[in-house]
Amino acid sequence: MARIIAIANQKGGVGKTTTAINLSACMAAAGKKVLLIDLDPQGNATSGLGIDKSTLNGTIYDAMVNGEFVRDLRQKTLMDNLHLIPANKELVGAEVELVGAEQREYRLRNVLQPIRDEYEYVFVDCPPSLSLLTVNGLSAADSVLITLQCEYYALEGLSELLQTVKLIRDNLNPRLKLHGVLLTMYQHTNLSNQVVEDVRAHLGDRVYQTVIPRNVTLSEAPSFGKPVIFYDLKSVGARAYLALAREVVSRG
Repeated sequence: MARIIAIANQKGGVGKTTTAINLSACMAAAGKKVLLIDLDPQGNATSGLGIDKSTLNGTIYDAMVNGEFVRDLRQKTLMDNLHLIPANKELVGAEVELVGAEQREYRLRNVLQPIRDEYEYVFVDCPPSLSLLTVNGLSAADSVLITLQCEYYALEGLSELLQTVKLIRDNLNPRLKLHGVLLTMYQHTNLSNQVVEDVRAHLGDRVYQTVIPRNVTLSEAPSFGKPVIFYDLKSVGARAYLALAREVVSRG
């Protein structure tokens, strides 16, 4: 049965979707059967894998709100081992439509159950907010991977997110654990180095050894609809995500 890992941060622009796309692709390249769920109404994980959001026949919205079979919503990608359940702006409506719904926090968990044993890893790209969609992602997951930009206010936002994870664990999903904290957008500056030191001092081995650098190739690859390992395998960004994939596997 697949390990479900939610990739989350309530702040945007911290490398969350970049990590969802590239970690999924690197795991698939290593021979793992992977499913990526785009749970963000912006649909950036969908377009970042080369899928046109405007021509979709169905999205994760249709499964969570309309009860469609999630198996029928899967999209093939450049890699045989990597499937995507896409999203587009329709998903904004789920926030409103699920408010009064039965088991509203467990909609994602319930729709994934029939296909969970078909994969080794399921990654959920959560939206950049502490919304009902994010709650669904965390309620469905076995663990959460938090992306953290190497910037001044990083620890402040991390504290809030860790508190949310604790609330989900206490009230909705007792098996939820922290898989790890991933430091992103690292630059060789005093500030980045200080953030890395501070986060490691607070969280110890819960922080991944791999650090994702600020890298032009990582920024360019989504505009071509490709994971970075397809865009430029020799780039610093590609090597970093390959290293992260190995580390994620080693943590189970």
